[in-house]
Amino acid sequence: MLKAIGDVIDQANTGDEALERVRHHDYDIMVLDLLLPDIEGFEVVRRLRAVRNDTPVLILSGLNQAAAKVKGFCLGADGFITKPFDPAELLARIQAVVRRGKGRDPFILDIGALRLNTHSRETTVEGRMVPLTGKEFSILEALVVRKGVVLTKEMLLNQLYGGIDEPEMKIIDVFVSKLRKKLAEAGVHNMISTVWGRGYAIHEPDAAHHDELALTTIPLGVPLASAGARRYKSADAGLSVQFPAGAGRAGIQH
Repeated sequence: MLKAIGDVIDQANTGDEALERVRHHDYDIMVLDLLLPDIEGFEVVRRLRAVRNDTPVLILSGLNQAAAKVKGFCLGADGFITKPFDPAELLARIQAVVRRGKGRDPFILDIGALRLNTHSRETTVEGRMVPLTGKEFSILEALVVRKGVVLTKEMLLNQLYGGIDEPEMKIIDVFVSKLRKKLAEAGVHNMISTVWGRGYAIHEPDAAHHDELALTTIPLGVPLASAGARRYKSADAGLSVQFPAGAGRAGIQH
């Protein structure tokens, strides 16, 4: 189907082969099946993001449970389409993911007036620097990447310490309190919501009902994407599909 409209396709038959191809070539998108003969598709995404490779990934799967989709997105996937699917829908999804990747700095996260640079680990509000500690930045980054999703204290603690010499969970409340104070001093108020008994979530500052935005909770056991891993990158990176005026490459996993 993609070749018929002029796209150039590179096909890999295993997860390891796909990772090797991405290591040596630039693509616009990877279309990834979760069922591979060697490793699970989720593991391909995890390894890709662990080395800060921002190739956009569209997952194909027969799994239609919300938990599978949430896991894919939390690992760093850019899209998820369930089987069976209409070919026209697949093409539209590919085009949408590729479009979102054009012209975006992979290290910049924006929400309202707040901007995070995950490469320099700097936070600014309308160009003014906000002096955050490393732990405060990591919490803010995790929340911004998963805007509108409740992150439990257990997840944030694991994000900060990786299960090694973890302090008591109440330290997360201390970090969030200090983070809120610094953001408020910079002019950003009430962006981080407390979802009692569950955790924390971040939302756009002009959202009307904070408590309604933070209703999606990541299931326990789903790993958070590695720090600095972004969903989108500029057009000349990632497994590629050029539509249809230019020839590029697309990575397809079946």
